Amino acid sequence: MMKASELRAKQVEELKSTLMDLHREAFSLRMQKATGQLSHFHRIRAVRRDIARVNMVLAEKGGKV
Repeated sequence: MMKASELRAKQVEELKSTLMDLHREAFSLRMQKATGQLSHFHRIRAVRRDIARVNMVLAEKGGKV
């Protein structure tokens, strides 16, 4: 889980890269859930919230979300 204060210290390009990584992870977790391979269901919620945090910081910095 990332803190908003840690994210605010990053540059816009770093945030966009982090956002892409989180979207990939969320997709992977959804696929694991669909195939019955996921054992840590709480991770889906944590990744969704991290995506929301990154989007919030990007909006604050004026970067396109």
